[in-house]
Amino acid sequence: MSETTTRRLWVAHGPVGVVGTIRQDAEGFAVHMTGKDERLGVYPTMEIAKNALHAHMKPGSDRPEFREH
Repeated sequence: MSETTTRRLWVAHGPVGVVGTIRQDAEGFAVHMTGKDERLGVYPTMEIAKNALHAHMKPGSDRPEFREH
């Protein structure tokens, strides 16, 4: 029997383009900011991951649009 791991990816789009991504895997929801090598963190829910990504954008930035790929 083989084990299948489902992975999902959302791309966060702001007014200036892609600002980050969220990947779901067995660990949780991993947030990566565009231009950074290391991930920001892994969060237990998608909503918490979205909030973390938004919190690391420039102050006053509108919440990005998240599109699944």
